Amino acid sequence: MSIATLAESFGMVFQAQVLIAILGGAVYGLFIGALPGLTATMATALLVPLTFYMAPLPAIALIVSSTAMAITAGDIPGALLRIPGTPASAAYTEESYAMTRRGDAGRALSIGFFFSALGGLIGAAVLLITGPLLARVSLNFSSFEFFWLAVLGLLTCALVSGSNPVKGCVSLVLGILISTVGLDITTGQPRFAFGSVELLGGVSFIPVMIGMFAFSEILRGLSANGDKDRSEMEPSIDSRQLKPFQGVWGLFRRYPLSVLRGTSLGASLGALPGVGGDLAAWIAYGISARFSKTPEKFGKGHEEGLIEATSANNSGLSSAWIPALVFGIPGDAVTAIAVGVLYMKGVSPGPRLFAENPTMPTAIILCFFVANLLLFPLGYFAIKGARAVLAVPRNVIVPMILVCCFLGAYAINNTLFGVGIMLVAGLTGYIMERNDFPIAPVILGLVLGPVLERNFIMSMQIARGDLMGFFHRPVSAVLGVFVIAVIAVTIVSQVRKVLRRSRADTSETSLTQ
Repeated sequence: MSIATLAESFGMVFQAQVLIAILGGAVYGLFIGALPGLTATMATALLVPLTFYMAPLPAIALIVSSTAMAITAGDIPGALLRIPGTPASAAYTEESYAMTRRGDAGRALSIGFFFSALGGLIGAAVLLITGPLLARVSLNFSSFEFFWLAVLGLLTCALVSGSNPVKGCVSLVLGILISTVGLDITTGQPRFAFGSVELLGGVSFIPVMIGMFAFSEILRGLSANGDKDRSEMEPSIDSRQLKPFQGVWGLFRRYPLSVLRGTSLGASLGALPGVGGDLAAWIAYGISARFSKTPEKFGKGHEEGLIEATSANNSGLSSAWIPALVFGIPGDAVTAIAVGVLYMKGVSPGPRLFAENPTMPTAIILCFFVANLLLFPLGYFAIKGARAVLAVPRNVIVPMILVCCFLGAYAINNTLFGVGIMLVAGLTGYIMERNDFPIAPVILGLVLGPVLERNFIMSMQIARGDLMGFFHRPVSAVLGVFVIAVIAVTIVSQVRKVLRRSRADTSETSLTQ
């Protein structure tokens, strides 16, 4: 990339209409992301009609800034109300809400905004410098590699969710089973639809996520025991705890490896078509717990997992544009919408775009830097306003949450079927939590279940039914061995715990006798 191209791209970005589009998209994304049930993809889709009347660069800048802010703002309801705003924020909602319960709401939100912005900036730098190279590498990935990545994401979530990995795996299997509802991928035959036309399209994870995290929380608050638990876990509303970005530099110096690992993982996974930042956040949180020196603190409001997951989140969001810009292959749903807008504006993403008009993709990448820099000032005001959310009486905020639950579930397909799914999922989540079953693996199983099934079937067809085909390719073999090692280490550690408990019980029995 020449200096002249970079200078010309700077001139294109720092025009009034482009900067206004970035600022407007950021404020809009902050509002949408903070509302439970309204995702960044939905926010982007709602902006498409507005882009009809805009030039190509301001239109894409609007989408870029709204997406970056909406995904980051999804941490707000997760930290304050235990309702994840996005699928990625569901990975660490329990962690951030645990910090809020002990009076560290400001720190939880500061970590979310600061390290999301930092990860986004690093991801944009990766996109600017090594975009073409990473895109070429990702295009060499086949169904074998994607299968192992999906398995890794599922395992890391199940094994770190809660104190009992067995219950985490049960929740994960439940999510995968729900993902099989609908039409079979290969034959097109209905599965578990029970004659329902709505179930032929499968079960959307948005109503399930809203139900299990939001509606189940309302049910727990309405129960007699839940009221007692709620009074014990009422989040602090002390304004002294809501000092934006206080101590984040100390956390950065304390956990530099977590930041580096999270941003690297996000940039690498985001470059893979169809992966995006959601899977990166889940895997980053799981890896953080696995390699942490204090894994017993996870789930109780520990900063380390939050730092790594939020860094991976926005880093993956930025690098998801690598295959979209370089090869015209969308990395996720948001970039798919953006690619459609570019085509509508007469701009064709792909290798020829970099050769014929290099200033356009460079200017789009620079929009990422500006959008992520806006996370700092807008995040400051969002954190300062968190006290107003926490200060609202529970008898006022519960009906508001309930309305958001119904609206979010209904808005998926504009039918009451989504509301029904939300209610059933909420009741299921309430029962699971009462019996100490984690609910986050259910959401991830529902999201990654189709990815796992599709790539497994494709791989088996390619290998003609030979399971060793998953180890024939070098990268696939490395990923497969790593996944098997994770499973083996987990089984061995659980067996050791059981043996230690049995020995301790035996020694106690002998002493009493």
